[in-house]
Amino acid sequence: MNLSNLSRRDFTRLSALGTLGVAAQLSDLTSLAAPTGQVQSGPVPSSKPVGYAIIGLGRIADHFMAGCQDTAKSPHPSKVTGLVSGHPEKAAAIAQKYGVPKSSIYTYENMDEMRNNPAIEAVYVALPNSMHAEYSVRSAKAGKHVLCEKPMATSVKDAQDMIDACKAANVKLMIAYRCHYETTNLAAVKLIRDGHLGQIQSIQSAFGFSCDPADWRMKKALAGGGPLMDVGIYSLNATRYLTNEEPSEIVAYSHSSLTDPRFKEVEENVVWMTKFPSGATATCNTTYGAQMDGYFRVYGSKGWLEVNPAFVYDGLRLKAEYTDDQGKFIQLDQPNPEKDPIHFTNEANHFSTCVRENRTPQSPGEEGLKDMTYLRQIYHSAGLNNL
Repeated sequence: MNLSNLSRRDFTRLSALGTLGVAAQLSDLTSLAAPTGQVQSGPVPSSKPVGYAIIGLGRIADHFMAGCQDTAKSPHPSKVTGLVSGHPEKAAAIAQKYGVPKSSIYTYENMDEMRNNPAIEAVYVALPNSMHAEYSVRSAKAGKHVLCEKPMATSVKDAQDMIDACKAANVKLMIAYRCHYETTNLAAVKLIRDGHLGQIQSIQSAFGFSCDPADWRMKKALAGGGPLMDVGIYSLNATRYLTNEEPSEIVAYSHSSLTDPRFKEVEENVVWMTKFPSGATATCNTTYGAQMDGYFRVYGSKGWLEVNPAFVYDGLRLKAEYTDDQGKFIQLDQPNPEKDPIHFTNEANHFSTCVRENRTPQSPGEEGLKDMTYLRQIYHSAGLNNL
């Protein structure tokens, strides 16, 4: 496929590739095969919808539940079959919307009873960061596959505990890195993997916003950290999937206003610089003090590309300029033409396919653990004792 003239159909094919994952190298846009990852031993279950219990009913859970509805025509559809909430009235309203029976509504105290509910095969953990580990481990012990929001946890130890619990229970663990399954990010990765930008030299990325002082994100006990944990992780993870390398060196700096009461518990700004084994470098910024577009820009020996915005739910746009092997100058300016946000639908498709076909997710717990390790390095380099 000629990426210099991406059509709506081409982007649709790339969207379907969201179920394959970046690790597949995106080598054949016309082949919509099953997700990459090792096929594990054991019988393959029937292809009925995979039933999910949604743990935590906030805004991001709304997006995921809508994404599950959009998988109805998929080979391995996803369905909301359970809810876990501390707000009975809210849970009852959502249950009515998605056809969840009253017997499948749980509190945080009795959710372990899900082990006796065969309609629930997996959970989607959409709680504040500090609660990810506890409810992922409890779900695994109840025999349910776990799809957990990012960041994976608030410590490296908790991340490892999640991996260990899921392995011990023989259930799958996937971290919800939705950009791994999003059309425009996949198109950018393909341009790089196909060599159109040549040798990657440098990456710039940023993501931040002015955080409400009443937001749970401002409480370290719930969030584990500030913008680095919440939105900076998008830039960190992007530099890894864009280069297809792991960082070899990380240097970081942080600053928090002494006069802004919002930043008594979490950091305000973090900037970090990463070097990769190939020699490519990345400079990333994140903040809770100002609006900062979530984007990345990649410079290579043959040209550059930019996705701006790159990490939000809709309106993503890819731009690029490079010289092809025939010496032709190529310019791209391609907004994502799909109904947004496609990320959540692709994410649900991928995990449900992994459950049904007994495959390892493309963004497993080990992927989240790597980021937790790098986040710890960034914090420590910046003089902060997080993680």
